[in-house]
Amino acid sequence: MLTGKVALVTGAGRGIGRQIALTLAQYGASVIVNYNGSKEKAEEVAAMIKEQGGEASVYGCNISDYGAVETMMKELVAQYGRIDILVNNAGITRDGLLMKMSEADYDAVLDTNLKGTFNCIKHISRQMLKQKGGHIINLSSVVGIYGNGGQVNYSASKAGVIGITKSVAKELGSRGITVNAVAPGFIVTEMTDAMPEEAKKQVADHIAMKRLGDVKDVAETVAFLASDRAAYITGQVICVDGGMSM
Repeated sequence: MLTGKVALVTGAGRGIGRQIALTLAQYGASVIVNYNGSKEKAEEVAAMIKEQGGEASVYGCNISDYGAVETMMKELVAQYGRIDILVNNAGITRDGLLMKMSEADYDAVLDTNLKGTFNCIKHISRQMLKQKGGHIINLSSVVGIYGNGGQVNYSASKAGVIGITKSVAKELGSRGITVNAVAPGFIVTEMTDAMPEEAKKQVADHIAMKRLGDVKDVAETVAFLASDRAAYITGQVICVDGGMSM
């Protein structure tokens, strides 16, 4: 489905990003595993891909840094000749009630989640225009649609990602470039592993499918949007939340 394609996945060393990278590789893409924090975890993902017969490399870059992202994109295009798929997955949280939230925590989340998405799209768009094609998938969240107490910064950043998605889709659609967003609900990751079972059950009770999501649920959706099967889908927000947001 993705044989011969080159994919860049930001924040791919853990969680949802890790599974997205693995899934894209399973479908045949050469995957660039971007990281900012742990090079070791990124190299583990790349090693897993190679063990399965796929192609992968790692690239460290803080996506909130405009100049660093510009350099990353230039170097990757020089190395691979093209970037067919960009998955803007990297994101952070600094949760807290509005009255107690610091300016630093607000800015940090917006810089990574929102500005980082802008930086990556900005610096790869010219190459995709030259290619006359490409697929951009941005990771938003259901809280970017419905909001969530204690996550003013995160909700704002993910709502902004949806705005970027729809605007860029209109700008680039005529050149064969699709831009879509995936909005996960409550997905099992390292973060949820530490939750008490009772707390998980209470969350699941509010989900139509009565279970938490798996990272594979998100990754398969991203893989579909990254493929030519989704060639006529752009500017959309797909909630992968088991019906939680209905």
